[in-house]
Amino acid sequence: MLSRVWSATIIGIEGVKVGVEVDVSGGLPKTTVVGLPDTAVQESRERVKAALKNSGFAFPVRQITINLSPADLRKEGPIFDLPISIGILAASEQVDPTYLEQFLFLGEVSLDGSLRAIAGVLPMAVTASKLGFKGIVVPKDNAQEASVVEQIEVYGLNNINEVADFLQNPSAFSPTIPELNFDDSFHQSNYNLRDVKGQHHARRALEIAAAGGHNLIFVGPPGAGKTMLARRMASILPPLSFSEALEVSQIYSVAGLLKNQGKLIQERPFRSPHHSASGVALVGGGSFPKPGEISLSHRGILFLDELTEFKRSVLEFLRQPLEDGFVTISRARQSVAFPAQFTLVASTNPCPCGYYGDTIQPCSCSPRQREQYWAKLSGPLLDRIDLQVVVSRLKPEEMTQQKVGEDSEVVKERVAKARIKAQNRFHNAKISCNAQMRSQHLREYCSLDDTSRTLLENAIRKLGLSARAMDRILKVSRTIADLAGENNIQPPHIAEAIQYRTIDRMQ
Repeated sequence: MLSRVWSATIIGIEGVKVGVEVDVSGGLPKTTVVGLPDTAVQESRERVKAALKNSGFAFPVRQITINLSPADLRKEGPIFDLPISIGILAASEQVDPTYLEQFLFLGEVSLDGSLRAIAGVLPMAVTASKLGFKGIVVPKDNAQEASVVEQIEVYGLNNINEVADFLQNPSAFSPTIPELNFDDSFHQSNYNLRDVKGQHHARRALEIAAAGGHNLIFVGPPGAGKTMLARRMASILPPLSFSEALEVSQIYSVAGLLKNQGKLIQERPFRSPHHSASGVALVGGGSFPKPGEISLSHRGILFLDELTEFKRSVLEFLRQPLEDGFVTISRARQSVAFPAQFTLVASTNPCPCGYYGDTIQPCSCSPRQREQYWAKLSGPLLDRIDLQVVVSRLKPEEMTQQKVGEDSEVVKERVAKARIKAQNRFHNAKISCNAQMRSQHLREYCSLDDTSRTLLENAIRKLGLSARAMDRILKVSRTIADLAGENNIQPPHIAEAIQYRTIDRMQ
């Protein structure tokens, strides 16, 4: 007898339909799995055999061939345990195969026949919905996660016996009701800008970065408040839309990091990897590529504290994602693209001792030491950082003042208005902020009058700026104009944007 059960696997963050074909025929007892299975899939033979026996079913003492199609697609993980189990039961006429074509089956089985949760259910549920399946059968612990997908019924079951009963009469089971938990006004940060004393220039840079999605670096001595400022940027970002929350949640589902099963991620991601992180940890990879820190920061913030302590080779991996908004990982059998539209926020000391340019403590580094220190950051990488801000230590009178700074909610309102203004300008160009503008958008939306053009040309000559740096200045100017409610870029907007390009490698 031959049976076919539909399942799915993950390529990047996309679900791909997989057919699980099971043939039970005469011959010496043997179970063979073909179709490029990894070790975990091969081991499913033993798990499924024990699970079926312990659930009261008969495991066929015959020759069993299990084919996972398409055969040229690598299959990994215990996700195919449930479809293989159902396929064997259907091929040996122990369950009714009538409804198999209407549903997609996912799940790991324990030796006692119970179903265990798996990673990556959300994108596979999205795929099932797109392909027109009536429903999806998953472990009970995955049901709420999958139920956020519209136009598909999700059945969360506890064990193989329940799955067999479900196939006898699906109408006797009720699909999972999703928890209506998404709130587009979600308050996402325990940090608040009102806690920051002084640092008005740095606070302004944070607002501009949040409004336009611009990359930002703080440079200053220890204790100046660089990390404190960076961690408060999340408090002024607008909340995720439903489509963005679904996109981010899919990435975390694939990575196995989706907490609170059944609830979409509503906080904009804030990832802060240690400076010892490898290139694979940062951009993703592995024999079966998984998302790295830059993809886990998608639609949010990637904070690199002590930027110059990272290996230069690791930092160079950021260049392409910062430009394109995605990262492509190529392997011998496949090439996978992960989204990576993040805002880079970094901090670093100006020199090895940390006090170059400080008005209180003198620097003990030689020019050669400072040069070697900044050599860890390449020119092309610095070009991609729109806002380069020097943060000085507070004066004693600023540290002791009791005056509270501007609240994050007030700044957040200005940021939201500026983003809405930008989105209305781009219409359906799939651009959510000014930092994502391309050359054609710069020509159309960043035209300059004669005074502004002369100002920009002089800055390019004096600072030795590249064409990319010039484009960054125009994007930042466009954001400053949006914050001011202006339709056209004015000379003061250009002048302010130029101020954020004055870190000339801090030599």
